[in-house]
Amino acid sequence: MASQPPATTKDEPDATAAKPLRADAQRNRDALVEAAAAAFATHGADASLEEIARQAGVGIGTLYRHFPTREHLVEVVYRREVESLCAAADELALHHPPDVALEQWMQRFVDYIATKRGLATSLRILLNTNSTLFSDMSGRVTLALRQLIEAAVADGSIRSDVDASDVLHALGGIYSAPDTEDWRDRSRRLVSLLMDGLRFGAGKSAKGGGSTNM
Repeated sequence: MASQPPATTKDEPDATAAKPLRADAQRNRDALVEAAAAAFATHGADASLEEIARQAGVGIGTLYRHFPTREHLVEVVYRREVESLCAAADELALHHPPDVALEQWMQRFVDYIATKRGLATSLRILLNTNSTLFSDMSGRVTLALRQLIEAAVADGSIRSDVDASDVLHALGGIYSAPDTEDWRDRSRRLVSLLMDGLRFGAGKSAKGGGSTNM
């Protein structure tokens, strides 16, 4: 693990985020965030920063120019994962029947949880330094899920007594499951079982049926 420069204050914004970046700098930043998300999901928050930089095709100095501390990089990755998950809800709703969009979104939620599990240690540090990060992000995820559920209820393809907070609580149980090699496969099967329960007793037969693994 590379030594890190002194941490910035908890409310200090990223200098590179305060003004528009050059196109090449933005590409480097995007590549670093993409590489970091994959590394954290696989190796946890202690993933090598040098390896993240290498995977992004830049030097470690470039990484530190964009992200002065490991926690800063973790926060950006976490925000990016939430934003991607929420954007997926809108995208899936445009192209699939409501119940299929809901199931595919919940399968994507497994990947989001995989990254969040990898970030757990650093996220606990951020919890003590950023009072709004988690409330803001969790609120967005809940809203995205609620919109998908309401559309599927209105469509008659899932039960009418479904509560979004209950479904999110059930999905959250994936987070605490043992971290085994087949964790993602088991989690996807659990999502399929949950979806079967949501469809059971619906006003009409579910469109699309079956599980949709991403």
